[in-house]
Amino acid sequence: MIVITAPTGNIGRHLLPLLLDSAPARDEALRVVVRDPDRLPDAARDRVEVITGSHGDPEVVDRAFEGADAVFWLVPPDASRTPEDAFRGFTRPAAKAVIAHGIGHVVGVSALGRGTAVARRAGLVTASHAMDDLIADTGVAYRALACPSFFDNLLEDADTIRETGVFTDAVDADLRSPRVAVADIAAVAADLLLNRRWSGNDSVPVLGPEDLSPDDLARIMTEQLGRPVRYRRQSLDELYGDLLDHRLDEAFAQGVVDMKQAKNEGLDAGVTRTPATSSPTTFQQWCAQTLKPAVLPDRRHSQGTRHAR
Repeated sequence: MIVITAPTGNIGRHLLPLLLDSAPARDEALRVVVRDPDRLPDAARDRVEVITGSHGDPEVVDRAFEGADAVFWLVPPDASRTPEDAFRGFTRPAAKAVIAHGIGHVVGVSALGRGTAVARRAGLVTASHAMDDLIADTGVAYRALACPSFFDNLLEDADTIRETGVFTDAVDADLRSPRVAVADIAAVAADLLLNRRWSGNDSVPVLGPEDLSPDDLARIMTEQLGRPVRYRRQSLDELYGDLLDHRLDEAFAQGVVDMKQAKNEGLDAGVTRTPATSSPTTFQQWCAQTLKPAVLPDRRHSQGTRHAR
């Protein structure tokens, strides 16, 4: 049995269908941990066992991990806590349940940067690495998916891209670094969960097909959307102030700032891209499939409305 945490999140919503497609042929049962079962796809509800609640709750993970062989572990964002508590603290009950129930394999979502000079002062990334260490110390076979920034983070800027043609980040405009689609992360996770012929503790970089700078992103979005898009670099002080305005915990907000500064200093540059670490979805493809529908209005609907008038 495979347990999937956060099955309705950005990665989980791609992972769950992949497992549903492949698990029956392997006689593999699936169990999900979800706060709101109504958010599960209709096609999944009758095919998975549902444990309702937070996977940061000791009682919930104890029930979820009983009789399981493998776990997909993803910490949901919680900006009301410190980075240490949000990652390692949230994971501590699960680590105890891994030992108590003899879980054989865990695949977790983590971050690039381990071993780089800035990894110890990289905010949320440093906290995610501490989470990895906690899981690995249980003795379970563990694979940390070492991810860079996601293409999908740009969906947070969909409104401003539509309205003003601007997206914002806090790194140098010409800094090229790996970026990845969340669907590709889900595909790597599915393969590891279904083919559990691995052991020990290791990281699995998921780098995307090429390094891109914010200026590269702007150029490609301009081409794909058919309208000008430009990048605005935000200062770290401005970023910190914006995060506090959104009522983030001060330590968590500082963790975001420290992560951005570390990325600007080469946090994501420590892994060489190879066929094994590269993933297939290009930024052009992601823009066409995901960003464009989010940014551009449905022209067919607009035309129909005009004709109706």
